[in-house]
Amino acid sequence: MKIVLRWPQCNAVHGAGPRPLVLDTNMVLDLLVFDDPAIAPVRALLAERALHWIADAAQRVELERVLAYPQIAPRVAFYGLSTASVLAAFDAGVAYQSEAPAIRVVCKDPDDQHFLALAVQHQALLLSKDKAVLVQRKRLALLGATVGNLLLWAPAAAAVPTPVCSAQGLAA
Repeated sequence: MKIVLRWPQCNAVHGAGPRPLVLDTNMVLDLLVFDDPAIAPVRALLAERALHWIADAAQRVELERVLAYPQIAPRVAFYGLSTASVLAAFDAGVAYQSEAPAIRVVCKDPDDQHFLALAVQHQALLLSKDKAVLVQRKRLALLGATVGNLLLWAPAAAAVPTPVCSAQGLAA
């Protein structure tokens, strides 16, 4: 299931200033380890300070745990990285926030609940590959968070105006 967010349209409601961004652990791996081409718009918007990457301590703990998984650790090493270097890049890239208060939307995967709560608290964009998170996008939108698993970016000069941020299903 592809939930496409189009930038800058998905920021129209947020207004001026950088939009807070919450990345789930898979998206963090794509950004910091795998250099997935699909994450390039996120990287560019972070570099331009149009997005402000936020995280809480629980996200760092989860990242450290995932980096030790037997299916992930060899891939980290393959890219010439270490757990310490990935965690250092994470620490350098995020603005740490305190744990967000509980929200009324409950994720089927309790390990992902903190992503939802942080996104709602900061009315952030939340990028996730987790279906349990993605199916909550309409409920989270009512609370001010915008959820998707792909961010497409059209620089201002090439942007096609659309009224709001839209989620669009794409064929796989």
